[in-house]
Amino acid sequence: MGQSLVVGCHCTADVKDCLQKVESPKYAEEACYNGTLIIKALSSGLEIGSCNWNLKGPKRNIVFISSFVFSSGTAMDFDFHALIGSDVLIYSDFASWNETTCVEDENSWSSIVPVDCSTKSDNAYTRDLLNFYESSEEMEKLNFICSCSMDSVKAGGSVLIPIGRLGIILQLLELFALHIESSGIKVPIFIISSVAEELLAYTTILPEWLCKDRQEKLYSGKPVFAHEELIKEKKIHVFPTVHSHELLMMWQEPCIVVCPHWSLRLGPVVHLLQRWHGDPNALLVLEEGVDTDLALAPFKPIAMKVLECSFVSGTKLEKVPQLLMMLQPKLILLPDYTKPYFNPLNDSLPCLFFTEDETLSVPNSKNLLELNIATDLASQLTLSKLKSEELTISRLKGKLFVDQGKHYLVAEKQAMCSKMRPLVHWGKVDLERLLLALEKIGVKGSIEKVKIEDECGSDVLLVFEPHKALIQVKETSTVISTEDESLASLVSDAVHSLLNGV
Repeated sequence: MGQSLVVGCHCTADVKDCLQKVESPKYAEEACYNGTLIIKALSSGLEIGSCNWNLKGPKRNIVFISSFVFSSGTAMDFDFHALIGSDVLIYSDFASWNETTCVEDENSWSSIVPVDCSTKSDNAYTRDLLNFYESSEEMEKLNFICSCSMDSVKAGGSVLIPIGRLGIILQLLELFALHIESSGIKVPIFIISSVAEELLAYTTILPEWLCKDRQEKLYSGKPVFAHEELIKEKKIHVFPTVHSHELLMMWQEPCIVVCPHWSLRLGPVVHLLQRWHGDPNALLVLEEGVDTDLALAPFKPIAMKVLECSFVSGTKLEKVPQLLMMLQPKLILLPDYTKPYFNPLNDSLPCLFFTEDETLSVPNSKNLLELNIATDLASQLTLSKLKSEELTISRLKGKLFVDQGKHYLVAEKQAMCSKMRPLVHWGKVDLERLLLALEKIGVKGSIEKVKIEDECGSDVLLVFEPHKALIQVKETSTVISTEDESLASLVSDAVHSLLNGV
């Protein structure tokens, strides 16, 4: 049986138009989707731009936590204060998870999990959580890399670093400059990447993503990172490709080369490995997690030294229960393979465990919804107490809307002037009435019988002015297909005007 390959081609204009629709929120900036969902990105501390998410809707508040670290040498610290008190917390940061950890003794952490919240203040929890040394441990590893690199350089070998993590590279460049100065050896540092120049500039134009120490440097007029001055002093050289004429003119060995292609299959790292793989004095620095045998297979036999380093990619596992206790979510969702470790949390906080590719039903929140009632309607409230139940009720007539994640009840006259739309519509659209409604607002079209996909012939409304559109009415939905957003909005308004809605 033959196989077919479908390739989609898009012109530059289409790609640019698509990218213009992408929104880039700042940390803690609220972005509203469809009037109902408030989305907020919060710093995770792991890398510049990395984040966790707070999703707030009318019915519940959901927090999603991925990889994070409490403190960082480059990025803004983990903002956990904004995640406190959610209805549902989805936790997925298990970068450092080891299935053998704590499985042999499920109660090995029982002394940590059942913490009485009343016995500790928020400040005490914060001190406990931050009282470990992720940043200092990272610096020890980076200093070790620099020390090994200097040994290779002194022996006449070059150093190749195909690591792509920006925070690691920025700190390595600073430490390399200190080690080179203290050793008295002059060795050039080359950064070879097609995006290096833009990426290094990017680190100094977004201060809200930087840790406090880096922000203070920026606001005081000092260089945020050492590479800025080192590039000016010609101690670090940045080139887009390994065959750049300027690079070939100043090339000298031994040298230190940074080129972020961890797979060892793309870019200048391939050329440089072919050049140095037989040099026993050369050094290759890889991040742990790469399949070394597979990555180095095309370059064997390998005589150069290979140093594998593990960098912080998430918080330590023993800190997680304490964090969850401090965040106090009403419900925690965890992967099923973590059950042996997190089961004790059920004594203090309810947990549900989900399996990949399976749907998990989450209990409804028992919290009552808040409704914002217009002043003129609120003045009409006449409360009546039911005899059979301890319940007070009142009857009001108005229009129900949702906007910025909140419910509103307003008078019908206000609803006509409001930009907010009803939450739900029902009924079936009559194409004849829809055609008349569209003609009133200057949209011209005709009703045709066409065959769509595998369906039998059905009536659709074809719009040809001001732009093309196709409107298909099904039993349970109305589909509007058009490339013009303003036309789609006009058609949608016309459809809503013909339906009942609340």
